[in-house]
Amino acid sequence: MRIDREQAVRLLGRARVARLGTVGRDGQPHLVPVTFALPDDSGGRIATAVDHKPKSTTSLRRLRNIERNPLVSVLADHYSENWEELWWVRADGEASVRTAEEVPEAVRALAGKYEQYREHPPEASVIVIAVRRITGWAATAS
Repeated sequence: MRIDREQAVRLLGRARVARLGTVGRDGQPHLVPVTFALPDDSGGRIATAVDHKPKSTTSLRRLRNIERNPLVSVLADHYSENWEELWWVRADGEASVRTAEEVPEAVRALAGKYEQYREHPPEASVIVIAVRRITGWAATAS
């Protein structure tokens, strides 16, 4: 059943991981798992960071894609063998790449959600998404 914005924001806010979808220069979708937080709890913005986990490069494709085309989607979901517990939420919006210093509230929100960020706060790029549309579905109203 389709869920309302309030329920979608609540489910999204409690999800531990989501997938960030961007579009490459070649028009192909690029999907990566991300940790994220809602800096103002309203669902108006989503923040995800380039963190200290090992990466092959700091010039990440998602950052380059956003610079070329800021339209993105974030998808979070919950799967269970009990299909009455299934849900998904998709937030579509416009992303910008900021420095951690420019968006301290986003870094605080990430640190509030993830212990790893409390121990090692993001210092590099932070992607901030201005949510334009949020939709979702849940097997049952909860």
